[in-house]
Amino acid sequence: MLRSADSFYRRGSKLLVVAKFIPGINTMAPPLAGSMQMRFLSFLQLDLIGAALYIGLYFGIGFFFSDALHAVTQGYRAFGRLMGGVGIVLIGVYFGVRFWLLIKEKAQPPVVYAFPLEVAETSLAGAQIYDVRSHGYFDANAVRIKGSKRLDPHALNQSTPDFTTQQPVYLYCTCVREATSRRVARELEIKLKEAGVRIAVIKGGLSAWRKAGLPTEVVPRDDVTALPLFG
Repeated sequence: MLRSADSFYRRGSKLLVVAKFIPGINTMAPPLAGSMQMRFLSFLQLDLIGAALYIGLYFGIGFFFSDALHAVTQGYRAFGRLMGGVGIVLIGVYFGVRFWLLIKEKAQPPVVYAFPLEVAETSLAGAQIYDVRSHGYFDANAVRIKGSKRLDPHALNQSTPDFTTQQPVYLYCTCVREATSRRVARELEIKLKEAGVRIAVIKGGLSAWRKAGLPTEVVPRDDVTALPLFG
């Protein structure tokens, strides 16, 4: 600020004339002029000269180079139309993929849903609840439905818990529209088709369970996957 004030004091008239062409100086010049008690008429005169020079220069450039500018603007317009077309295509691809995923989902076998309160009632009778989140077991403070067990959705081909056929098996996750729970439910139904195990997905997952005020617990330390730490 002191260097700017000293420069403005020594070159005030010149700086005001060219201030509009210099980023930063244009913003600082008026308050510096006021704080250093420059006469208002002097400031107004120099500022008007600078504004006229600024406007005149760009007006002159536009006038003398109008043909070149016209070509440039035409190029910008063509580029804008091209990018607009690309944007429309990308939007169409996005909705096309979403529609394809919807059709694909509709073609999948339906899954059975169960609401948290219903699950809580049946769990008292011995129903089995499994946490199939693909994540959430890396945080020491992670919580899960009280009494539930861990079922790694990526290791279904390696091992499957010994489900009992007398009580239903409930799955839950934290994905949008219970995506992981639905996938695991379909895979288990195929794998345990002959066993007669009843499998259902908890509607709304862990968040719906907690909103219903149902009990949760901290994930046991033995179930937490320790990540490597730097330092």
